[in-house]
Amino acid sequence: MEPLPLDDRGLAYGDGLFETVLLRDGQPLLWREHLARLQRGAERLGFTAPDADTLRACCAEAPAGLAVLKLIVTRGSGGRGYRPPDAPSPRLRWQLAAFAAQPERWRDGVRVRHCRLRLGRQPALAGIKHLNRLENVLARGEWQDDAIAEGLLSDSHGQLVEATCMNLFWSRQGRLETPRLAYCGVAGTLRDALLSKLAISEVEAGPEALLDAEAVWLGNSLQGVWPLVQLDAAEGACLRRWTLDAHHRLLQDAGHALLGYPAIR
Repeated sequence: MEPLPLDDRGLAYGDGLFETVLLRDGQPLLWREHLARLQRGAERLGFTAPDADTLRACCAEAPAGLAVLKLIVTRGSGGRGYRPPDAPSPRLRWQLAAFAAQPERWRDGVRVRHCRLRLGRQPALAGIKHLNRLENVLARGEWQDDAIAEGLLSDSHGQLVEATCMNLFWSRQGRLETPRLAYCGVAGTLRDALLSKLAISEVEAGPEALLDAEAVWLGNSLQGVWPLVQLDAAEGACLRRWTLDAHHRLLQDAGHALLGYPAIR
């Protein structure tokens, strides 16, 4: 594959989309959800996504076992400044790499913190996985302690949205909930699949909702589902701890069944 030219709009402006797909022995998991999100994103940005057969061919040289396929689709080159070309020629690039999940985080749970950064609201980009992820980069730069697995992001109105690279779920008064992503955030493919299988309500809620939760989880289509055992403030103080029990395995079991990961007992 040739490198991206300097005038590629994805490189210059983040004008494009990407997907990270878990493969098991060359077979893509949640493939329908990944294709659907890529199509939604291309329609939103105003160019044509590669067809399904072209994308499926990127899996052909995957190694045995678990692997990750990263797909990047840019608008291509052309246009003048920010003005996009009248007839875009999208450019596809991909990469395959071996992958190993982190089963200790499935089993033992994770410690997370709130981030200071607030996501800006932009409904035109909400839900899609576009290439401009500078907010996530800045948020992830807030901590270097490896004991903290993730950071939670709220938006400029103080509403919970997601973690830096995972979606957020919780159980409150026996009801499964996840943030509504109408204004910002990435609608993860595992999130989409879980919404179609479980009674999960999309809600607008502030960080205080987590203090009342019986269980909290983070999940994505690569790592599976991590239960939370500790939540810290951005300043470092512990806000809440959870003891893992059978209740914490319910959402995890459903997510892992979709990815071929084991149930944890």
